[in-house]
Amino acid sequence: MVYSLTYRRPRHVASSKRGSIASEKTGQSIGGSTLNDSQNAAINYGIPEALSFDRIIDGGTCPPCTTRDFMNYLIYIEHAAENLQFFLWYQDYTKRFDQLSENERKLAPVWTAEQAEAQILAMKDSPAPMKTINAETAALFKGTDFAPPKATVVEMGRGNPFNTPPMTPENAERDSLAPSEYPWSDSGSTLRSGFKASHDKKSAGAFDAAEIKLQPFTVQPFREEISRIIATYIADGAPRQLNLSSKERAALLHALAITTHPSAFRQVIRTVEWTLRHQAHQNFIRWTICNGNRPRVIFARGLGIAGIVGGIVAAILIVLSNAGRGWRVFSAIGFMIGIATLIAAWKGMCVVLHGMHHRHLRPWELFAEDDDASSVMEMKKGSFDSFGNSNSYEDQPWIAKYDKRNLIRKVFDREVWIQEPALRQIQDTIFLQALLGSVILTAICVGIFVALPRGRFY
Repeated sequence: MVYSLTYRRPRHVASSKRGSIASEKTGQSIGGSTLNDSQNAAINYGIPEALSFDRIIDGGTCPPCTTRDFMNYLIYIEHAAENLQFFLWYQDYTKRFDQLSENERKLAPVWTAEQAEAQILAMKDSPAPMKTINAETAALFKGTDFAPPKATVVEMGRGNPFNTPPMTPENAERDSLAPSEYPWSDSGSTLRSGFKASHDKKSAGAFDAAEIKLQPFTVQPFREEISRIIATYIADGAPRQLNLSSKERAALLHALAITTHPSAFRQVIRTVEWTLRHQAHQNFIRWTICNGNRPRVIFARGLGIAGIVGGIVAAILIVLSNAGRGWRVFSAIGFMIGIATLIAAWKGMCVVLHGMHHRHLRPWELFAEDDDASSVMEMKKGSFDSFGNSNSYEDQPWIAKYDKRNLIRKVFDREVWIQEPALRQIQDTIFLQALLGSVILTAICVGIFVALPRGRFY
């Protein structure tokens, strides 16, 4: 079974289109199951319902389209895993908040849409806060007209701003939280006191940076957990800082200073959910359709071009000979194989791998069996830990191992069967499109050569 022959795989959505979020997300749900009818949107974007965003998040898909695969894509390819990590935490947090007793929920009032809009309007009328400047930069402008006020000069670390922070070592001690019934979350409200002061300090610094004088109510439920969320995702320079504007961040912090109700995240979760549904998910499906790694796809394109060139050379030799016109049809073999291989490879597919419904293992999957089982489990847990460190992966052992593999070995790397039926159907459709396109183009090419007169050179 295949999809329509007019099927087109999802288009790639660049991150620069984030500016259109505000105009397109109006009326969308907060952590709900749909955003302006996600089923129709999925079909329009070339994503079948079986691979919809909600289906993947709910665990209704098979490898390589699971939540784990989605997380790995965001970590290693798109470098934006913090959006999915925050989204999963928010879903879990909302469920746990709703399970509180009525008296506990009353301590954290709902942050209404009217309050959020009033806060945004108030921020538009207020002047922008002063930006802090590095002491070294301020020294360069000292004595000039560009010298900054002393109040804006702060001491900053000397670390390279272009390097991502290293991941936590394997034997480092992680924060222990009350377990959640959700399989992907380690979040909870009971924190170890050894780490409480550090996150409270970062959270207080975020409130001070937003010029919020109101102290948060500590008696509200999950207040300590919210402090960790601010230190991990919201504060400027946080290890998993979300891509929020300064006004979005300030509005969220103002709401969190008053309440820990999930509605305080209303505007932020809309932005995060929109990005996941209409950018990350779409790019993930497009990337997953490719069944070969980059060296294999380039190799397949080369074979396709070689087949086309072989068909052209064969046709020319027959035309220049004394052979009859019927012999020129044999050049169609080269054209047919070459064009079909090239079309499929242009869409990221290797026809040889597709014939077995196989795919190449991802570089981070190749060495999972060789690495220590405890380190692999720690790495998997870290990406789904709502309060882990940054999503840096430069020091993971598979990177050095994969770089040492020669090109031939990368082209013929290990393979695994594709378990997801919907993905196999998409690939079958693309393969059929490649065959039909090859038949049409081959008929045109062969027809041109058949129409030429014989050269009779030999």
